[in-house]
Amino acid sequence: MKAVRIPGFGAAPVLEALRDPQPRPGRTIVRMAAATVGHIDRTVWNGAFLKHPPLPYIPGVEAAGTVVASERHAPGQRVWVRGSGLGTTEDGTWCELIDAPDEALGFLPDGLDMALGAAFFSPCISAWVALHEIAKLQAGERVLVTGATGAVGSMTVQLVREAGAIVLARTEDAQQQPVDLLVDTVGGPVLEAALPCVVPGGRAVLVGYTAGNTLPLNIAHFLQRDVALLPLNMFGREAAGRAAVPALLARLADGRLTLEVKRFALGEAASALEWITQRGHRGRAVLVP
Repeated sequence: MKAVRIPGFGAAPVLEALRDPQPRPGRTIVRMAAATVGHIDRTVWNGAFLKHPPLPYIPGVEAAGTVVASERHAPGQRVWVRGSGLGTTEDGTWCELIDAPDEALGFLPDGLDMALGAAFFSPCISAWVALHEIAKLQAGERVLVTGATGAVGSMTVQLVREAGAIVLARTEDAQQQPVDLLVDTVGGPVLEAALPCVVPGGRAVLVGYTAGNTLPLNIAHFLQRDVALLPLNMFGREAAGRAAVPALLARLADGRLTLEVKRFALGEAASALEWITQRGHRGRAVLVP
Protein backbone atom coordinates (compact mmCIF):
# COMPACT_ATOMS: atom_id res chain seq x y z
CA MET A 1 0.00 0.00 0.00
CA LYS A 2 0.96 3.66 -0.31
CA ALA A 3 1.28 5.63 2.90
CA VAL A 4 2.48 9.03 4.06
CA ARG A 5 5.13 8.81 6.77
CA ILE A 6 6.94 11.38 8.90
CA PRO A 7 10.66 10.53 9.30
CA GLY A 8 11.26 13.12 12.03
CA PHE A 9 9.26 15.75 13.89
CA GLY A 10 8.80 18.76 11.63
CA ALA A 11 10.24 16.90 8.63
CA ALA A 12 8.52 16.87 5.26
CA PRO A 13 5.97 14.07 4.78
CA VAL A 14 7.16 11.25 2.52
CA LEU A 15 4.93 9.08 0.32
CA GLU A 16 6.19 5.49 0.58
CA ALA A 17 5.24 1.96 -0.44
CA LEU A 18 4.69 -0.23 2.62
CA ARG A 19 3.46 -3.75 3.26
CA ASP A 20 -0.30 -4.19 3.48
CA PRO A 21 -1.54 -4.64 7.05
CA GLN A 22 -2.73 -8.14 7.93
CA PRO A 23 -5.92 -9.08 9.82
CA ARG A 24 -5.54 -9.65 13.56
CA PRO A 25 -7.89 -9.88 16.57
CA GLY A 26 -9.38 -6.62 17.80
CA ARG A 27 -8.41 -4.74 14.64
CA THR A 28 -10.22 -3.79 11.44
CA ILE A 29 -8.59 -3.05 8.10
CA VAL A 30 -10.29 -0.18 6.27
CA ARG A 31 -9.71 0.85 2.68
CA MET A 32 -9.28 4.60 3.02
CA ALA A 33 -11.47 6.81 0.82
CA ALA A 34 -10.58 10.09 2.55
CA ALA A 35 -8.35 11.01 5.51
CA THR A 36 -8.54 14.34 7.30
CA VAL A 37 -5.61 16.72 7.77
CA GLY A 38 -6.24 18.76 10.92
CA HIS A 39 -4.52 20.91 13.49
CA ILE A 40 -3.99 17.96 15.82
CA ASP A 41 -2.03 16.30 13.00
CA ARG A 42 0.18 19.41 12.76
CA THR A 43 0.71 19.40 16.52
CA VAL A 44 1.82 15.75 16.54
CA TRP A 45 3.95 16.35 13.42
CA ASN A 46 5.73 19.24 15.16
CA GLY A 47 6.49 17.08 18.19
CA ALA A 48 4.40 19.35 20.44
CA PHE A 49 1.66 16.86 21.33
CA LEU A 50 1.59 15.26 24.79
CA LYS A 51 1.95 11.85 23.15
CA HIS A 52 3.36 10.74 19.83
CA PRO A 53 3.88 7.55 17.85
CA PRO A 54 7.36 6.04 17.37
CA LEU A 55 9.23 7.52 14.41
CA PRO A 56 8.81 7.14 11.52
CA TYR A 57 5.03 7.19 11.74
CA ILE A 58 1.89 7.52 9.61
CA PRO A 59 -0.12 10.61 10.67
CA GLY A 60 -3.88 11.02 10.69
CA VAL A 61 -6.50 10.74 13.41
CA GLU A 62 -9.63 10.70 11.20
CA ALA A 63 -10.74 9.02 7.99
CA ALA A 64 -13.58 7.31 6.16
CA GLY A 65 -13.67 4.24 3.96
CA THR A 66 -14.93 0.68 3.65
CA VAL A 67 -14.17 -2.35 5.76
CA VAL A 68 -11.81 -4.87 4.13
CA ALA A 69 -11.30 -7.38 6.94
CA SER A 70 -12.63 -7.57 10.49
CA GLU A 71 -14.01 -9.95 13.10
CA ARG A 72 -16.48 -7.30 14.30
CA HIS A 73 -17.48 -5.30 11.20
CA ALA A 74 -18.88 -6.64 7.93
CA PRO A 75 -16.67 -6.36 4.82
CA GLY A 76 -17.88 -3.57 2.55
CA GLN A 77 -19.44 -1.60 5.43
CA ARG A 78 -19.03 2.16 5.05
CA VAL A 79 -17.35 3.57 8.16
CA TRP A 80 -15.80 6.63 9.70
CA VAL A 81 -12.58 6.16 11.68
CA ARG A 82 -11.45 8.24 14.63
CA GLY A 83 -9.51 8.02 17.89
CA SER A 84 -8.23 5.06 19.91
CA GLY A 85 -4.66 6.31 19.50
CA LEU A 86 -4.65 6.53 15.70
CA GLY A 87 -2.15 9.17 14.65
CA THR A 88 -1.25 10.06 18.24
CA THR A 89 0.21 6.93 19.83
CA GLU A 90 0.28 4.62 16.80
CA ASP A 91 0.21 4.82 13.01
CA GLY A 92 -2.79 6.71 11.69
CA THR A 93 -5.00 7.14 8.67
CA TRP A 94 -2.87 8.71 5.90
CA CYS A 95 -2.55 5.43 4.04
CA GLU A 96 -4.48 3.34 1.54
CA LEU A 97 -5.22 0.58 4.09
CA ILE A 98 -5.84 1.66 7.68
CA ASP A 99 -5.15 -0.79 10.51
CA ALA A 100 -7.58 0.47 13.16
CA PRO A 101 -8.81 -0.74 16.54
CA ASP A 102 -12.35 -2.09 16.20
CA GLU A 103 -13.71 0.54 18.59
CA ALA A 104 -12.40 3.41 16.45
CA LEU A 105 -15.03 2.74 13.75
CA GLY A 106 -18.55 4.08 13.33
CA PHE A 107 -21.11 3.53 10.58
CA LEU A 108 -21.60 6.05 7.78
CA PRO A 109 -25.05 6.54 6.21
CA ASP A 110 -25.41 5.48 2.59
CA GLY A 111 -25.12 8.42 0.23
CA LEU A 112 -22.97 10.57 2.51
CA ASP A 113 -19.83 11.76 0.73
CA MET A 114 -16.77 9.94 2.07
CA ALA A 115 -14.87 13.21 2.35
CA LEU A 116 -17.57 14.49 4.70
CA GLY A 117 -17.45 11.19 6.56
CA ALA A 118 -13.76 11.72 7.18
CA ALA A 119 -14.01 15.41 8.07
CA PHE A 120 -17.20 15.73 10.12
CA PHE A 121 -16.15 14.47 13.54
CA SER A 122 -13.93 17.20 14.96
CA PRO A 123 -15.93 20.27 13.83
CA CYS A 124 -19.38 18.79 14.35
CA ILE A 125 -18.69 17.21 17.71
CA SER A 126 -16.63 20.14 18.99
CA ALA A 127 -19.43 22.57 18.11
CA TRP A 128 -22.15 20.31 19.53
CA VAL A 129 -20.37 19.64 22.81
CA ALA A 130 -19.33 23.28 23.22
CA LEU A 131 -22.90 24.49 22.83
CA HIS A 132 -25.00 21.78 24.43
CA GLU A 133 -22.78 19.93 26.90
CA ILE A 134 -20.63 22.79 28.18
CA ALA A 135 -22.45 26.08 27.55
CA LYS A 136 -26.00 24.68 27.97
CA LEU A 137 -27.22 26.97 25.19
CA GLN A 138 -30.79 28.25 25.49
CA ALA A 139 -33.11 29.48 22.74
CA GLY A 140 -33.10 33.25 22.39
CA GLU A 141 -29.58 33.76 23.76
CA ARG A 142 -27.10 35.95 21.91
CA VAL A 143 -23.93 34.12 20.88
CA LEU A 144 -20.66 35.51 19.49
CA VAL A 145 -18.66 32.97 17.46
CA THR A 146 -15.06 33.83 16.60
CA GLY A 147 -13.46 32.20 13.58
CA ALA A 148 -16.90 31.72 12.04
CA THR A 149 -15.48 30.94 8.58
CA GLY A 150 -13.45 27.98 9.87
CA ALA A 151 -14.76 24.44 10.11
CA VAL A 152 -15.63 24.49 13.83
CA GLY A 153 -16.81 28.09 13.70
CA SER A 154 -19.12 27.59 10.74
CA MET A 155 -20.62 24.47 12.31
CA THR A 156 -21.11 26.35 15.58
CA VAL A 157 -22.97 29.11 13.74
CA GLN A 158 -25.30 26.57 12.12
CA LEU A 159 -26.02 24.78 15.39
CA VAL A 160 -26.65 28.07 17.23
CA ARG A 161 -29.30 28.99 14.67
CA GLU A 162 -30.79 25.50 14.79
CA ALA A 163 -31.20 25.89 18.57
CA GLY A 164 -33.17 29.10 18.12
CA ALA A 165 -30.45 31.39 19.44
CA ILE A 166 -29.08 34.58 17.85
CA VAL A 167 -25.60 34.39 16.35
CA LEU A 168 -23.05 37.15 15.83
CA ALA A 169 -19.84 36.51 13.94
CA ARG A 170 -18.13 39.91 14.37
CA THR A 171 -16.69 41.28 17.60
CA GLU A 172 -17.59 44.78 16.40
CA ASP A 173 -21.29 43.89 16.47
CA ALA A 174 -21.05 42.28 19.90
CA GLN A 175 -19.36 45.39 21.29
CA GLN A 176 -22.58 47.28 20.56
CA GLN A 177 -24.89 44.54 21.86
CA PRO A 178 -23.18 42.29 24.45
CA VAL A 179 -23.72 38.54 24.23
CA ASP A 180 -24.69 35.84 26.69
CA LEU A 181 -22.21 33.35 25.28
CA LEU A 182 -18.87 33.51 23.48
CA VAL A 183 -17.62 30.47 21.58
CA ASP A 184 -14.00 31.22 20.73
CA THR A 185 -12.29 29.01 18.16
CA VAL A 186 -9.26 31.27 17.62
CA GLY A 187 -7.66 32.25 20.95
CA GLY A 188 -4.87 34.80 21.39
CA PRO A 189 -5.66 38.48 20.76
CA VAL A 190 -9.01 37.56 19.16
CA LEU A 191 -10.18 36.01 22.43
CA GLU A 192 -8.77 38.93 24.41
CA ALA A 193 -10.82 41.38 22.31
CA ALA A 194 -13.98 39.27 22.41
CA LEU A 195 -14.18 38.57 26.16
CA PRO A 196 -15.38 42.08 27.11
CA CYS A 197 -18.37 41.52 24.79
CA VAL A 198 -19.83 38.94 27.19
CA VAL A 199 -22.44 40.20 29.65
CA PRO A 200 -21.62 39.99 33.37
CA GLY A 201 -22.50 36.49 34.51
CA GLY A 202 -22.18 35.14 30.97
CA ARG A 203 -19.89 32.39 29.78
CA ALA A 204 -17.16 31.80 27.25
CA VAL A 205 -16.28 28.39 25.82
CA LEU A 206 -12.64 28.14 24.71
CA VAL A 207 -12.32 25.80 21.73
CA GLY A 208 -9.12 26.63 19.83
CA TYR A 209 -5.95 28.70 19.85
CA THR A 210 -4.78 29.05 16.24
CA ALA A 211 -4.12 32.77 16.85
CA GLY A 212 -2.16 32.18 20.05
CA ASN A 213 -2.27 30.07 23.20
CA THR A 214 -1.87 32.80 25.83
CA LEU A 215 -4.48 35.16 27.29
CA PRO A 216 -3.56 38.25 29.32
CA LEU A 217 -6.26 39.07 31.89
CA ASN A 218 -6.94 42.13 34.00
CA ILE A 219 -7.87 40.06 37.03
CA ALA A 220 -9.73 42.88 38.81
CA HIS A 221 -11.94 43.51 35.76
CA PHE A 222 -12.39 39.81 35.19
CA LEU A 223 -13.58 39.17 38.75
CA GLN A 224 -16.02 42.05 38.57
CA ARG A 225 -17.50 40.84 35.30
CA ASP A 226 -17.88 37.26 36.61
CA VAL A 227 -17.64 35.59 33.19
CA ALA A 228 -17.15 31.83 33.31
CA LEU A 229 -14.26 30.53 31.18
CA LEU A 230 -15.16 27.00 30.11
CA PRO A 231 -12.52 24.92 28.28
CA LEU A 232 -13.48 22.34 25.67
CA ASN A 233 -11.45 19.15 26.18
CA MET A 234 -12.72 16.66 23.63
CA PHE A 235 -10.59 13.84 25.05
CA GLY A 236 -12.70 14.05 28.21
CA ARG A 237 -15.96 14.63 26.33
CA GLU A 238 -15.60 12.13 23.50
CA ALA A 239 -18.29 9.79 24.85
CA ALA A 240 -20.87 12.58 24.79
CA GLY A 241 -19.70 13.56 21.33
CA ARG A 242 -19.97 10.04 19.95
CA ALA A 243 -23.52 9.78 21.28
CA ALA A 244 -24.47 12.76 19.10
CA VAL A 245 -22.86 11.37 15.93
CA PRO A 246 -25.88 9.61 14.35
CA ALA A 247 -28.07 12.71 14.58
CA LEU A 248 -25.33 14.96 13.23
CA LEU A 249 -24.56 12.61 10.34
CA ALA A 250 -28.26 12.55 9.46
CA ARG A 251 -28.27 16.36 9.29
CA LEU A 252 -25.19 16.33 7.04
CA ALA A 253 -26.69 13.66 4.79
CA ASP A 254 -29.91 15.60 4.17
CA GLY A 255 -28.29 19.03 3.93
CA ARG A 256 -29.55 20.59 7.15
CA LEU A 257 -25.87 21.03 8.09
CA THR A 258 -23.09 21.76 5.60
CA LEU A 259 -19.30 21.48 5.84
CA GLU A 260 -16.83 22.57 3.19
CA VAL A 261 -14.07 20.12 2.25
CA LYS A 262 -10.93 20.67 0.19
CA ARG A 263 -9.37 17.56 -1.34
CA PHE A 264 -5.64 16.89 -1.74
CA ALA A 265 -3.96 13.85 -3.29
CA LEU A 266 -2.22 11.52 -0.84
CA GLY A 267 1.15 12.79 -2.08
CA GLU A 268 0.14 16.39 -1.33
CA ALA A 269 0.14 16.01 2.45
CA ALA A 270 2.69 18.81 2.88
CA SER A 271 0.45 21.21 0.93
CA ALA A 272 -2.55 20.22 3.05
CA LEU A 273 -0.61 20.80 6.28
CA GLU A 274 0.29 24.28 5.00
CA TRP A 275 -3.21 25.08 3.73
CA ILE A 276 -4.86 24.61 7.13
CA THR A 277 -2.58 27.29 8.60
CA GLN A 278 -3.74 29.96 6.13
CA ARG A 279 -5.89 32.58 7.75
CA GLY A 280 -9.42 32.65 6.39
CA HIS A 281 -9.31 29.16 4.87
CA ARG A 282 -12.73 27.52 4.79
CA GLY A 283 -13.64 24.00 5.75
CA ARG A 284 -11.38 21.00 6.23
CA ALA A 285 -8.60 19.40 4.27
CA VAL A 286 -8.74 15.72 3.34
CA LEU A 287 -6.32 13.43 1.56
CA VAL A 288 -7.73 11.08 -1.07
CA PRO A 289 -6.01 8.04 -2.65
